[in-house]
Amino acid sequence: MTDKRIEREIKHGRYLTEHGASDIWNWSSPAGIIRFQRRVAMLSKYLHPGMKVLELGCGTGLFTAEFVRSGADLIALDISEELLDQARHHIKFPNVKFVNGNAYSTDFEDNSFDAIIGSSVLHHLEIEKALTEIHRLLKPGGSAAFTEPNMLNPQIALQKNIPYLKQKLGDSPDETAFFAGQLRRLLRRHSFSKIQVTPFDFLHPALPAKSLKIMNPFSIMLEKIPIIKAIAGSLYLEFEKPKTN
Repeated sequence: MTDKRIEREIKHGRYLTEHGASDIWNWSSPAGIIRFQRRVAMLSKYLHPGMKVLELGCGTGLFTAEFVRSGADLIALDISEELLDQARHHIKFPNVKFVNGNAYSTDFEDNSFDAIIGSSVLHHLEIEKALTEIHRLLKPGGSAAFTEPNMLNPQIALQKNIPYLKQKLGDSPDETAFFAGQLRRLLRRHSFSKIQVTPFDFLHPALPAKSLKIMNPFSIMLEKIPIIKAIAGSLYLEFEKPKTN
């Protein structure tokens, strides 16, 4: 693991462990919990018992603990051994195995997984290498789903492009965000099919609990307005490896 980017992500994992990953990732606030639950539903809707599934960037296992409830056989991978230690400590399901590894250079065999999923992980990686590895690992006809930050969102654009803000908000030095069109082109270039990249999520994690009864339905409504939804905070990616190449 001599790649400098990988070394920085390993260092960032230590930072998250020391400062509270869930708080930095904004999953623990009242609005953050709603956002978390929605992502769980989006990413796990294809999972069912008997499937072999790879979760990339599992971190402390916050999402893993929900994905395993599907009954699928899950391998949860992360580059940070410190974050994995937390996941192993809290999650004891028999159908999950935690693995330390580089998401764009794994030891798994070709065509190993029915599905590959992840929350906010691809924007930490060298995306071309990551998509090449995902294509290699998916079985023909296998599906993938990810949620990632949207570069068209004004706050995301500032956070991912201004080094001071990245550090202040707990980002790693190399993480970025994506444009929807950029991802569609990349996925086509890597020979994926049934590609969908959908902007979603206007619910800010800092919103007070008392406002959510109004703001949550309002944020969902904004996602249905064609021009406005383009600047939502996140992107939901769905794609497949064709059954025949």
